[in-house]
Amino acid sequence: MKKKIFIIIPAYNTSHLIEEVIRRIPKIIWKKISRIVIINDFSTDDTLKYIKKVSRNYSHIHVINKKKNEGYARAQKTGFIYSLKNHADIVILLHSDGQYAPEEMTRLIKPLEKGQADVVQGSRMLGDALKGKMPFYKYVANRILSKLENWVCGINVAEFHSGYMLYSRKALETIPFMKLSDTFHFDGEMVFMTHKKGLRFKELVIPTRYAEEKSNLKPIKYGFQVLKILWDYKRGKYNF
Repeated sequence: MKKKIFIIIPAYNTSHLIEEVIRRIPKIIWKKISRIVIINDFSTDDTLKYIKKVSRNYSHIHVINKKKNEGYARAQKTGFIYSLKNHADIVILLHSDGQYAPEEMTRLIKPLEKGQADVVQGSRMLGDALKGKMPFYKYVANRILSKLENWVCGINVAEFHSGYMLYSRKALETIPFMKLSDTFHFDGEMVFMTHKKGLRFKELVIPTRYAEEKSNLKPIKYGFQVLKILWDYKRGKYNF
């Protein structure tokens, strides 16, 4: 039976970049997907204009416009809830700024289509992230924080800080994602909750790309958020 596949794209102030991201989605993926859900997180630039443009030029697009900016994690949660309500079997999270290559979806989705995994992560740390122009300080911070998270959570993954995530329906029904934080580390929480719930997790290498996109992530604040999440984990706040 053909699986119902949704692509979730959180969008905040990425204007023309989102058009390129959608254009780069491989033809084979277009043939497979049922819907692309763009969550416009109350962008204050021309993002909505470009979303309307791509909606006219491409099929399968559904747009959810937030009435206020709620952040990256809340945008994902909105997309996940919509996907579950509309009977999605596989949900792909794709960033709107092009940092994660849409072309990689063809390869990343295979373990889910074949029933070999419940969650797939595209990992930059399995490859040469520095060659892809990841800033050195981000590379070092990623390595250190991921090592700490592996130790605290008792697992072994290459990184917790990639936003290229793909989920089966089973995973989204099993992980109580609405109870997780609304921080930028939501993806990392989904990784350790995948293991905590006994779901099958697969990491696949992806290329690293840093170019003109502007991140809304504040590194120091993010680091402290990760540490607080780990402290909460040790205190049993994720035992649900």
